[in-house]
Amino acid sequence: MIHPQPAPGDPGAAESSPQPVHVVLAGGGTGGHIEPMLALADALSRRTVHGLPPRITCLGTARGMETRLVPARGYDLRLIPPVPLPRKPTPDLLRVPGRVRRAVSETRALLTELGADVVVGFGGYVALPAYLAARRAGSGRAGIPIVVHEGNPLPGLANRIGARLAARVAVTTPGTPLRGAVQIGMPLRTAITGLDRAARRAEARAAFGLDADRPTLLVFGGSQGAASLNRAAVGAADALTAAGVQVLHARGPKNTDVAVPARPAGAAPYVVVDYLERMDLAYAAADLALCRSGAGTVAELSAVGLPAAFVPLPIGNGEQRLNALPVVEAGGGLLVEDAELSSSWIAARLLPLLTDPAALSALAAHAAAAGTPDADEKLADLVLGVVQR
Repeated sequence: MIHPQPAPGDPGAAESSPQPVHVVLAGGGTGGHIEPMLALADALSRRTVHGLPPRITCLGTARGMETRLVPARGYDLRLIPPVPLPRKPTPDLLRVPGRVRRAVSETRALLTELGADVVVGFGGYVALPAYLAARRAGSGRAGIPIVVHEGNPLPGLANRIGARLAARVAVTTPGTPLRGAVQIGMPLRTAITGLDRAARRAEARAAFGLDADRPTLLVFGGSQGAASLNRAAVGAADALTAAGVQVLHARGPKNTDVAVPARPAGAAPYVVVDYLERMDLAYAAADLALCRSGAGTVAELSAVGLPAAFVPLPIGNGEQRLNALPVVEAGGGLLVEDAELSSSWIAARLLPLLTDPAALSALAAHAAAAGTPDADEKLADLVLGVVQR
């Protein structure tokens, strides 16, 4: 609970002072959980409660990306045992109850040690024990209050359980099946939400060795690249560059065989990189993207108003297609199945758009209208509202 400033004349005023709200964030494992967690942490760090900024502790596991990303952003990281949940019935399923009990016990002790006022979870291996521990920790009968954020249109098991225990539930996509959920969008870092693409365009294109005034296609398939996108884009290189369209293509660090021969004189540049360290500059350089449709990617593109041709990952439960649909239905992008993507599709569908400034402008406006660049602030409002309540 919040510890308020004693009233003037209160006998305890000399000894007591307001204590910061302590927010514990559970979002380790993958970037899809870690990035919105850190965006919320940044938003909370810009706030004060009774004149004090909140204390923030992130929960993670020793094997997750959070061991690198969380300290790099300046936040405290505490490790708990992971609870991997098999997707199919296997002998390993029999070990899950014991793992859950151990993880919940250790996490409960940690929450008590930290004096947590609220637990915010983003799903995954770290969130489940945090939810269950919060329910049993704290001084009140109801435990420590819980806030859940679900980034995908199809919630995982951890957030389905967490939503039943939560004081508030927030979701990214309309229609996400969690009871009592409010749609706020995906929390994003301010380097993305504060991006003015038009103002940064010349700088961004120069940084990648692109021409200042040519229409630009950005191709990327996530941090590891995507073979089908690589093949289709490289196959369309001649058609694109001959028509004056330049390309910035992130092939993925393991796909070093992906290359484009030097362009003939007068053709537009085709720049291939292993990885894009500065996605903000990549977005500023581009007029259109060809990419997968993970929840974070869709949220970032719509937040900055960059239209895209989305190619959902052809495996899994189909959630990448559902991620892209709201933007596509709003007129801010196209959807093409992985099996249908080819160099001829790019030449037939994307080349006409890239050489039509009015069409690109309309797509960009619709993409921006579908975005929610202030989701981090909305989630911070929910979290602090729960504590103050």
